[in-house]
Amino acid sequence: MFSSAWNFIKRHKKKFLFSGAVAGGVYLLGKYAQKKIMELQEKEAMDYIAQARRQFHFESNQRTCNMTVLSMLPPLKEAIVNQLNSESLTSLLKTKPANKLEIWEDLKIISFTRTVVGVYSTCMLVVLLRVQLNIIGGYLYLDNSVGKNGMTPLAPPDIQQQYLSSIQHLLGDGLAELMTLVKKVVQNSLGGMSLKHSMSLLELEQQLSWIRAEVEAGSERSLSWYMLSDDENTLTDQACGLTENDLMTIRLLNETRDMLDSPDFTTVLNACLNRGFSRLLDNLAEFFRPPPGDCASSAASDSLSAVSLPLAKIIPIINGQINTICSETPSHFVQELLLNDQVKEFAANVYETFSTQEELQK
Repeated sequence: MFSSAWNFIKRHKKKFLFSGAVAGGVYLLGKYAQKKIMELQEKEAMDYIAQARRQFHFESNQRTCNMTVLSMLPPLKEAIVNQLNSESLTSLLKTKPANKLEIWEDLKIISFTRTVVGVYSTCMLVVLLRVQLNIIGGYLYLDNSVGKNGMTPLAPPDIQQQYLSSIQHLLGDGLAELMTLVKKVVQNSLGGMSLKHSMSLLELEQQLSWIRAEVEAGSERSLSWYMLSDDENTLTDQACGLTENDLMTIRLLNETRDMLDSPDFTTVLNACLNRGFSRLLDNLAEFFRPPPGDCASSAASDSLSAVSLPLAKIIPIINGQINTICSETPSHFVQELLLNDQVKEFAANVYETFSTQEELQK
């Protein structure tokens, strides 16, 4: 029996050797494939964890952006009210002065100017901080990632503070220049209009649209200038005498300026301005509703021209809008800007650019 089996093996020796080789090859190939699959699964798991970590960091950064905007609104409002002080004029009017008409004219210009400036500056604050804090956020993500251990931080705390202090331009010289421009346009638009002139909400919307068009078309500078000063260009020319921190701050400011000069930024800012002026009109519409029980007016209550008010009554309404526009308590005005989909998408793109090492090396 054993002899027969041995003879059978000898006769089919080559077949057995070939089958064994094939089986061994298949086994090794299987082990190799298994190893590669495990490596791929591990890489996918690591990529997923990294992506989840970056997404969490991004969302946390957006909450920081929102809180920062809200914290900056009181000083913005204070700067506007201090330079366009209508309260002193209203106090004077209560004393029944001889130049009452002249004071009313000044109040008209200041009230419209500070409301329009309020819309512009709040929209600018929202988008500028979105850019700055997402640049910083992207760098912080890289600084805290495993691959950055032992390397020079891209955004150390002192650099962050120095860089973010540039927001003072929007609250200072930029805001003052914006006020000058808007006041000139408002004067051209409303300067000759009688206080007795009645305006419907539609006519008021047309006036605001004209003012906005003149502000954006009549400025010798782009709107980005009011947000970020060009003074750093002078520092760049003197770079040999600057500290390493100064150079890093200049780099961040130049990267910010590139973002502000991009078509995407212009699109997002315009979207915010459209939403901002639309919300302003929604707020004003509350004062143009027909009196309760007025059947004739109620039938046309949805019309923008259903009710007209004399300009003297519109001025106090316009004057008070700064309290809603620059409110640190999240009002509909501010919320709609913070939750704007185009703002969110733009913020994500900025963060993606500055949190990806490959993008920064291009």
